[in-house]
Amino acid sequence: MTPNPTGNLPTPTIVGLGRMGANMARRLARAGLTVHGFDPSAEAREALSGETGVRLHAALAASVQAQTARRLVWLMLPAGAITEQTLLALESLLQPGDVLVDGGNANYLDSQQRARHWKTRGIDFVDCGVSGGVWGLAEGYCLMAGGEQQAIDLLTPLFRALAPTPDRGWLHCGPSGAGHFTKMVHNGIEYGMMQAYAEGFALMAGRPELTPDLGAVAETWRHGSVVRSWLLDLTTTALQDPSAMESVAPVVADSGEGRWTVDESIRQGTPVPVIAAALMARFSSQGKADTGNKLLSLMRKGFGGHATVAKG
Repeated sequence: MTPNPTGNLPTPTIVGLGRMGANMARRLARAGLTVHGFDPSAEAREALSGETGVRLHAALAASVQAQTARRLVWLMLPAGAITEQTLLALESLLQPGDVLVDGGNANYLDSQQRARHWKTRGIDFVDCGVSGGVWGLAEGYCLMAGGEQQAIDLLTPLFRALAPTPDRGWLHCGPSGAGHFTKMVHNGIEYGMMQAYAEGFALMAGRPELTPDLGAVAETWRHGSVVRSWLLDLTTTALQDPSAMESVAPVVADSGEGRWTVDESIRQGTPVPVIAAALMARFSSQGKADTGNKLLSLMRKGFGGHATVAKG
């Protein structure tokens, strides 16, 4: 392995300049690092064009080849086809001694397989779960990394710059797969916490004569309550804006990590009833319960003559 020159900060290429990738590039650049960036979308590249320290490229190959010495490529792409296509393209661009980071929400089993594959080519593969959302630029990101220590050592200046503080909010979780495994469980917990907040406030909304101001309740809970959290902060903001609830449909998407968490629970035989119920609630909001509910209504009519509700 070619060592990182003493005293030189790594110069990463970030591939994928969406909401997360773009703000990570900004945070790194504002910490004094030079960042190369690539996204197939000209609009995404243009949004970063005025950021000092970020050098943008119109092609993946150019963004990688712009680096000197040991190359460091950090992917911030959605799991699936786009990640697979990019990894395939990188096969001919990376050299032994380079480091490849997948910072997207990938399945940890895929990350373990990818680490084995890239190791045969002499390239360190690091899986890194990233949490922080749109607030990461200002507040910092929580980073959960899996991989070999030598690669983590090279990445440490980036972790320190991206995290809320240099010594907090990032962790070398363990071997390959550990970063994405930890992030998967993190997101499963997030599902359960969000569902609990939503159900609790829905109960209070059902008795407006007792709790007429849900925003005020949420604000009160933010201070000293055992249920205070950043998710409660965000919930409070939503409840204090009456138009926010009226402007959205009752449909909740799932990004995939909740499914992976439940899959893992089945694989282990470890029960996760709260996370599983939260995932099922999201499926229901997407209309996936409609067929079952129609059948239930028809069964009731069949055995008991109960009236059905006409589709309106």
